[in-house]
Parts: sequence; structure tokens; C-alpha cells
Amino acid sequence: MGIIKAEKLIFDYIRRDEEENIEEVDRAIDDLSVDVEKGSFVAILGHNGSGKSTLAKHINAILVPTEGTVWVSDMDTADESKLWEIRKRAGMVFQNPDNQIIGNVVEEDVGFGPENIGVPTDDIWKRVDESLEAVGMTAYRYKSPNKLSGGQKQRVAIAGVMAMRPECIVLDEPTAMLDPNGRKEVIRTVRELNQKEGITVLLITHYMEEVIHADRVIVMDEGKIVMDGNPREIFSRVEELKGYRLDVPQVTELAYELRRAGADLPEGILSREEFVESFIEAVSKTAPEKLHAPMP
Repeated sequence: MGIIKAEKLIFDYIRRDEEENIEEVDRAIDDLSVDVEKGSFVAILGHNGSGKSTLAKHINAILVPTEGTVWVSDMDTADESKLWEIRKRAGMVFQNPDNQIIGNVVEEDVGFGPENIGVPTDDIWKRVDESLEAVGMTAYRYKSPNKLSGGQKQRVAIAGVMAMRPECIVLDEPTAMLDPNGRKEVIRTVRELNQKEGITVLLITHYMEEVIHADRVIVMDEGKIVMDGNPREIFSRVEELKGYRLDVPQVTELAYELRRAGADLPEGILSREEFVESFIEAVSKTAPEKLHAPMP
């Protein structure tokens, strides 16, 4: 079993009236099973209402299943006696860093989590140092979070989770409120934590370019997993993704349209560099004399 596993997971949002009678039941996750390997980088995609954020909240035991089971490091998330241990193993980063940052100084905020779980003072400061260095925010340790950019705030929020020494970090659309530069900062930080620290990452996003370096991409629709594979496999299925109201990376879309027009390009192109290389190769095959001809 992987670090995270869900088996036949069902979750219903239930709305009740003033007398606690059930008025409406909305099934957000419908008989979902998944197994996440330790140390992997998994991206979860889906349109609004697909159930991806509800799944994320189960991993941190913010929600517990209506039916089925979720395990984090072999611990059942419905077992209340394991709640704090589960939350130490699986840290959560939300969309808005302002909802997670509570300290007046960056280093105090990063140290809050370890202090809250009873880590000795000397160890807390060691963790603060290591976590700030890991996310590239050491130079800002004495700054007020209010003076930071959105991307910097989100990196502080990640450092705060890192300081609790989790085995897994779940990021629920962490770049949704950031500008393009801020998004790049955060995704670069997350990739480095995964590659250098071996931390399992679950990234929930609707920005397709953020998932091209993931080990695995899961697509959700109506509370179910409808696609599961590596980025190249998933983004080779352009029409199917569009059927689930999702986009693909811009360069993947361009290559797809050129393929439809007859260009000899491979499916599932993910980066500009890959596109340029493939395009030049395709042109050289069809018209090598034009490719190498001198400029007029």
C-alpha cells in the first residue's frame, strides 16, 4: 500500500433544515479508489465541482468518508485517535496563503506548527532554518508577511508545513491567486521539495502547464477518476480532456492542431523545446532542401 490510499471512497455533502431533517444530498466523491506511491509527484485535475478539493480534504482528515476508507501512512483517517499523527504526516497548503499565515514575522509563522505539536524549542529553530532554506526564503525570515508578494507568502506557507516534517504535502490550487511569476516560484519550490527532499506531493490545479513535470496525472469528473497516467499519456488525449471541460498546455494544443492539419508531429508534446525540436525535424523530413537553403 502506498503512502495514501482510498478504497471505495464516497462522500456526500448533506444539507439539513432547521429541524435537522435532510433537505439535499450532493455526492461529491463517488466510489473512488486510488493508491499514491511514496515520494511521487501526483497532479490532480478536474473542472470546478469535480471532487478534487473534497478528495484533498480527506487526505488531511478535514473530512472523513461517508462510506469507504482513506489511509495515510497506514492510518485510517476516520480514527480520531490518529488525527494529529495524520496531520503531521500529510500537510495541507490552501489557495490563499493569508488564511494560513498567522505570525507577524516570517520565522515566527514557520515555527508555529512545530511549536503547536510540542517540538522542543531548539529543534523548532533548526526546523525553521531548514524549511526557510528549502523554499528559498531565508533572506526574508525577519520580514512581516504582509510585506511579501503573493508567491513569497505561499512559499512561507509551504515552509510552515515543511517545518512539521510531513511525509506528504497536499496543495489545493496553491497558485490560483498568484500572478504568472508567483506561480512559477511556487511550482519550482514544490518540484525541488519533491526531488531533493523526497516528499510526496499531491498538486491540485487547473493550470495545465504546472503538471507537465509530474510523475502521474489523475483527472476527476463527477467525483470519479476518469483518466490516470503520466503527463504525456494524458495530454495525448486532447479531445477526451476537452470533453471533461479541461484545457491542455498551449504548446500541446498547437502541436495537436498542426497534427490535424497534416504535420508529422508526435502526440503529447509538453514543452516549447520539445515542440521546436519536433517541428524542425518534421520540416526537414518534408522539405530538407528548403530548410537548408541560403537566405535570399
